[in-house]
Amino acid sequence: MEIRTEVEIAAPIDRVWDVLTDFSRYGDWNPFMNSVEGALEEGERLRVVLTTADGSEWTVRPRLLRVVQNAELRWQTRMFFRGLFDGEHYFTLAEKNGGTLLVQAETFTGLLLGAMSRTVTERARGFVGMNQALKKRVEG
Repeated sequence: MEIRTEVEIAAPIDRVWDVLTDFSRYGDWNPFMNSVEGALEEGERLRVVLTTADGSEWTVRPRLLRVVQNAELRWQTRMFFRGLFDGEHYFTLAEKNGGTLLVQAETFTGLLLGAMSRTVTERARGFVGMNQALKKRVEG
């Protein structure tokens, strides 16, 4: 199962990338991922605190799979062990209409996929909120 969201931002890719990858400032603007800690290097493990619409928090420890400056950021989260409930989250950036098209998506797999449908729905809402907040932050 995949959820995919996108937003057009009236700013150059490098500006969007700079805000997207400045994890230390997420608490200033990001309503969904209000805390991200860790080095922006492939293979590194991050600590991400997600906040759902009802205000509850969920901490995940994804491993960075791909970091391509001004183009792609991708990580993978696993619940306990591979194949139980896995998510591969990614951001891609591309030039569009003199600005940037940001795609934020996540592909979910695993034995608990059906049982985790509420989690997937919450993530989709969170992506939309984060996209709009990123747009406002970059364009503001």
